[in-house]
Amino acid sequence: MWQTFFNTMIANGRWRLIPRGLGTTMLIAVCAVAIGSVLGCIFALCKISRSRLLRCIAQVYTTIIRGIPMATQLMIFYFVIFSPMGMSNAVLVAIISFGINSGAYCTEIFRAGIQGVDSGQMEAGRSLGLSWWQTLVNIILPQAFRLILPTFTSEFITLIKETSVASFIAVVDLQKACDNIRNATYNAWIPLLTCAAIYLCLTLGLTKIFSIFERRLSQGLSQNH
Repeated sequence: MWQTFFNTMIANGRWRLIPRGLGTTMLIAVCAVAIGSVLGCIFALCKISRSRLLRCIAQVYTTIIRGIPMATQLMIFYFVIFSPMGMSNAVLVAIISFGINSGAYCTEIFRAGIQGVDSGQMEAGRSLGLSWWQTLVNIILPQAFRLILPTFTSEFITLIKETSVASFIAVVDLQKACDNIRNATYNAWIPLLTCAAIYLCLTLGLTKIFSIFERRLSQGLSQNH
């Protein structure tokens, strides 16, 4: 057992592929969720705006992106859009692709959070002399953030797992690193179980971290009240 593990993972320094792949996975996920959060805020505001055009644009964006599989989107962005433009950085393309995909889901998350805040909060802010924008930023969004945090956490964790398809455009992420070890050693179960264990640890760890943050945020808000 130990000899098999050594020959598969340790020999020839193959284990070094895993932390490098994990680093790439986390880079893609963190950057993509940042892009997705910005896009989500913008399109969520478009969805609740009074402008029919903005609502239509946001609806088309979320419908198309959420209706196409991530792997298909990734290959369209790489082979159809960016490669003809001369962009060959697969990691950058993956970040942009996952960011745009995440933005569609964040749009619905943020929209639900904003609309979940009591409408009386907006009226109260306006009665205090605040503009619509000031009321949104200072009163509505902080309350909406608390409401969406659990769903937003799930989106981030889902995004980390979805990055495993980045290998479709030759990105050496965690999944691809373990797959390269499998191809080099003709041993499937050790690399793949190692990959699965790392993803599981990431999922459980992030879930725990976000749950602690959510609990402290709730305590802080209750103390302020």
